[in-house]
Amino acid sequence: MAKSYPKRYFSGIKSWPEEDRPREKIFKQGEHKLSNTELLAILLRSGVKGQSAIDLARKILQKFKTFRKMSHTDLSLWKGFKGLGLAKIAQIKAAIEIGRRFGEEEIKERKPKIKSSRDVVEILIPALIPRMRDLKKEVFKLILLNSQNIVIDVVEIIEGTVNQANPVIREIFQKALQNFAVSIICVHNHPSGNPLPSREDKMFTKELLKAGGVLQIKLLDHIIIGNEGYFSFADKGGGII
Repeated sequence: MAKSYPKRYFSGIKSWPEEDRPREKIFKQGEHKLSNTELLAILLRSGVKGQSAIDLARKILQKFKTFRKMSHTDLSLWKGFKGLGLAKIAQIKAAIEIGRRFGEEEIKERKPKIKSSRDVVEILIPALIPRMRDLKKEVFKLILLNSQNIVIDVVEIIEGTVNQANPVIREIFQKALQNFAVSIICVHNHPSGNPLPSREDKMFTKELLKAGGVLQIKLLDHIIIGNEGYFSFADKGGGII
């Protein structure tokens, strides 16, 4: 629920008591103590005459409801907010994207060991879903592992779909060879939101297995991410691992 502010606060934030100003609260109480409205107001930095950054942030949240919905909305939906220009919209979208990439960066830093398909579900998928489920085009992530099944790196294959399998497969194994990976986990999204594998996804997985066998690079799993879930070939598709 959005935080309610006294009417006297519907003015410039600088006129507020210091303990109620969002920027000051971050340093005194920590960012986890701030409401969504206050966090968004800090990104906005300022409002306009007769409307504080808090007022503007509240109106934005009333329209979009969540940060996730803000991130993949058409620019036309942002029109009508007084004091909200392209620069502020860009700041909001950039901040949300940073948050989405946090999980992936954590994987790279922690370099976890993947012992089973359960580890894929518990460690990798929660880190990758926030960003990949909302992408408007099909993108591949490649998790590279060494001989102890420890994550070496997470790389992105920018172009290609399962309908253009050969170029994608070439790039996947080129990345694996360059990084001396012994095994890989392939992840891609379905922009439609439905994570269930298509006929092309199944054929693509077979081609990945076949190419990996020739190059002696093991495919541990192929995961498809949708809007509210995922499909793991290793976990649900008969077992790859």
